Amino acid sequence: MEEKKQHGGKRDNSGRLKKDDVISLIETMDAIAVPETVWKMLYSKVLDSDVNAIKTWLQYRYGMPKQVIDQNSNVNINNFDLKEVIKFNQ
Repeated sequence: MEEKKQHGGKRDNSGRLKKDDVISLIETMDAIAVPETVWKMLYSKVLDSDVNAIKTWLQYRYGMPKQVIDQNSNVNINNFDLKEVIKFNQ
């Protein structure tokens, strides 16, 4: 029997980092650059009208904007032919 590829389940390096890893990463980043310095540099980019810097600044200051999803669908079962949608081999 041939082996099937496994696409689901637990895989190495997948998922969220462990809390200890996150804390270690933050400590390493703080050792490289003081957070206040980074915020000042980001703010200088905001003053230079850098769009990505402005988005980052606003997301940290005010949070992500509310995403609205239209859940109204106007599909009527009599409006389409399923064979046309699927396009069977002809």
